[in-house]
Amino acid sequence: MKKLLLITCFHLFMQQQHTAQEPIAPRKDQILEKHGHQRNDPYYWMRERDSQPVLDYLNAENAYAKAYFKALDPLVTELLNEFEQRIDPNETSAPFILNAYRYQIRSVEGLDYQQIYRYEMDGKAVLFFDENERAKGKTFYELASWSPSPNNQVLAVCEDFKGRRKYEVRFRTNGKYLKDVLTETSGGLVWANDNKTIYYSKKDPETLREYQIFRHTLGTPQSADELIFEEKDDKFSVGIGKTLTSKYIQIYSYSSTTSEVQLLDADNPKAQAQVFLPRKAGHIYEVEHHENGFYILSNDNAINNRVLFSKNKPSELSACQEIVAHDPKVLIEGLSVFKDYLLLEERNNGLLKLKLKGVADGKESYISVEGETYFLGLALNDNYAATELYYTYNSMTTPSRVYAYNLKSGQQNIFFEKKLRDPKFDPAAYISKRVWATANDGTQIPVSIMYKKGTDLSKAPLLLYGYGSYGYTIPDIFSPTRLSLVDRGFVFATAHIRGCKYMGESWYQDGKFDKKINTFTDFINAAEYLGHMGYCDPAHIYANGGSAGGLLMGAVANMAPYLFKGIVSEVPFVDVVTTMLDETIPLTTGEYEEWGNPNDPYYYYYLLKYSPYDNLHPMDYPAIYITSGYHDSQVQYWEPAKYVAKLRTLRTNDNALIFDCNMDAGHGGGSGRSVERLERAKVYAFILGLEQGLTH
Repeated sequence: MKKLLLITCFHLFMQQQHTAQEPIAPRKDQILEKHGHQRNDPYYWMRERDSQPVLDYLNAENAYAKAYFKALDPLVTELLNEFEQRIDPNETSAPFILNAYRYQIRSVEGLDYQQIYRYEMDGKAVLFFDENERAKGKTFYELASWSPSPNNQVLAVCEDFKGRRKYEVRFRTNGKYLKDVLTETSGGLVWANDNKTIYYSKKDPETLREYQIFRHTLGTPQSADELIFEEKDDKFSVGIGKTLTSKYIQIYSYSSTTSEVQLLDADNPKAQAQVFLPRKAGHIYEVEHHENGFYILSNDNAINNRVLFSKNKPSELSACQEIVAHDPKVLIEGLSVFKDYLLLEERNNGLLKLKLKGVADGKESYISVEGETYFLGLALNDNYAATELYYTYNSMTTPSRVYAYNLKSGQQNIFFEKKLRDPKFDPAAYISKRVWATANDGTQIPVSIMYKKGTDLSKAPLLLYGYGSYGYTIPDIFSPTRLSLVDRGFVFATAHIRGCKYMGESWYQDGKFDKKINTFTDFINAAEYLGHMGYCDPAHIYANGGSAGGLLMGAVANMAPYLFKGIVSEVPFVDVVTTMLDETIPLTTGEYEEWGNPNDPYYYYYLLKYSPYDNLHPMDYPAIYITSGYHDSQVQYWEPAKYVAKLRTLRTNDNALIFDCNMDAGHGGGSGRSVERLERAKVYAFILGLEQGLTH
């Protein structure tokens, strides 16, 4: 009877779509109890994947979204045309060297997916792999990774044809695919040095946690593969890699707070894994091999990390020699080891620098750049004995460049530069800078902003972007599509709020567990500052974030809805408490070290304070556009679906509330550049439609 009622209700609101009425989802009370506390979740039934009521509801929402965007279709088309005029349809990547061969990735006008070219020894570029051929006839395609064997005779490709991030591995030689197919992998693989042994990782079929490492021999069935390692602790995931020296295969076990590395001899196809340093709660470390021994990046007694050296596998960390001491003001984000140099990626006062340190003499020098709103990082450097280092640079106003840096002379030059198709584009026509907002507790929050010269800031609308979780720092990078907003008088800003590592490891620690609310108040304070200090019109502030940034959007919509004229929340993590209590949902248990475990009453009630779904209540909300992917493995589709359904019944105004669920996509949205650009154009059209009065 209840099922019949649900279906009947759905038929009713499906018919309403002809008049563009908002879908009203049926309610079905579900009492959830924990720690003696009860919550009623009337949309819990939306978890029934592939059931007709769920599909009907999602289709109704998509129909409503389509009707809403009908008025914006000309603007979407206009934006897409601008993207096309600005971005070269035959765009190419910087060339890079892998296994002594030179490769380049190219886009081709009229094709959605990329092509990989390899330069043969005679210098001729030959089509090596065509994603378009693999994607033919598919609604979704992702090439997660590809790896040639050490002798370059066999190519391994990891592909996803659904968007669920369950990858299939295939092998190609002489233009033909072998019978070997590895299914249900996590997309990571490494070749041993014999050119026929492959190490790969698999996911738990239910939770999707990467937890097993297998060894496969070409020509044998997957059922015969040997399980090399299984991570029993469900808070940990596993990954694999190979040292730049090609001497060792590495198995990484890691959680948010602890790591462990195991090494296997890459020359021995029957090698057994040996733990480098046993895991110790709170100790995060990485290992890089050098012909003289091992370099270790460790947070032991060093919140911002330090570098140590051991000639052999150490019995304990205290037996190692300290090479780079801890600096409380400088976060060492990464370590690369070459034959003659160590390269450290450092972040000081939020800004990235690359530091070189001689292996033999310890002499130090920096590759640094001017400005405060840029990205600096390593390009692919596959040569252990390198005499040249390749690094990338771009800024909020400057398209990407790859530099070649001579390690001996210090001379550098532009190796590759990405140029826009639009001849009118001039970086000097734009301004970018960093400002500092004051948080509730007096902390200074860095905010990167960009706008076009001549913009009247006091009257300018603003799009504020944020993330603030997992220690991930949003880089200040160039975006050719973003120019469509900025050229229309918008200010674009990124708030580097607590929960990332922009200001070091402590910045991350101050935005997780029971300090998570700092992330949300920092974002609110950044918006307030930009409005009050004349960097924008305070009545025209828009916000945008995705995934954990979608959690941020949901939280600030509840906490300060008056600040934002519109919010765009992409694949948002909004049903925090229910998700974190369900260990069958992918990735849940591993997240306890980020958010806290709600099986503990303390964290249950803390999460309940800010969970966006649980804190919706009757009041005026800004216009909101929410996106999702039906096959999303990171944030299940039902989280934003439930959120929208509940918000429709509670908000006290008639501002736009649009939910767009891509039925062929996963966490990263649709595949192919035309779909990706369409999704971005719709985000901008939603914001511009509100700004221009085309919608409300």
